[in-house]
Amino acid sequence: MSEFEQARKHMVDSQIRPADVTDRRLIAAFLDTPRHLFVPRARRASAYADAQVATSENRTMMRPRDLAKLIHAARIQPTELVLDIAGGRGYSTAILARMAETVVGVENDEDGLSRSAGLLSDIGADNAVVIEGDPKKGVPGQGPYDVIFVNGSVDIVPDAWFDQLANGGRLAVIVRKGPVGKATIFTKSEAGIGERIVFDANATVLPGFEAEPGFTF
Repeated sequence: MSEFEQARKHMVDSQIRPADVTDRRLIAAFLDTPRHLFVPRARRASAYADAQVATSENRTMMRPRDLAKLIHAARIQPTELVLDIAGGRGYSTAILARMAETVVGVENDEDGLSRSAGLLSDIGADNAVVIEGDPKKGVPGQGPYDVIFVNGSVDIVPDAWFDQLANGGRLAVIVRKGPVGKATIFTKSEAGIGERIVFDANATVLPGFEAEPGFTF
């Protein structure tokens, strides 16, 4: 077993399993997907640490624990279509591709766009594709989606994401409320949008998703 394989197994055993992530398919996805390949070479030593990892100026890979718990809460089924928002170099896209039938990523970060296709191809994620576009707008032409997954926190959830959910669809996103982020599952039905807070998480706010500063009196 290589050094990276040992680190990956330790990540799963010490960070993901203790976080009540019990889905065997999801655990297998984390064990089999080489996280370090999606991290800049200069930061690969910290790829499996219990921490966020910056992959470019505009993208940060979520903590393994938070990523796993949020995907687990979305309850992705093997027949479902998933939209991955702002996945950077494509690590989350690769994990989601192990859970769903098809994954569409949307990204406007140049580093992510230039690297994600090759990395996904290298690991055999043939059911995933990353499209250039505005993460706020999603990819309406490919929807509706059973699950929309967001890599990072936001202050405000765009209506466009809700519009692209199928009935019964789930939006998995960390919503920042003051200093603390709330990992939240929004569920769409004919009656409207339901909301369930799953856990606290301090994920980096995606650029462009910050709230407008309020007036000071």
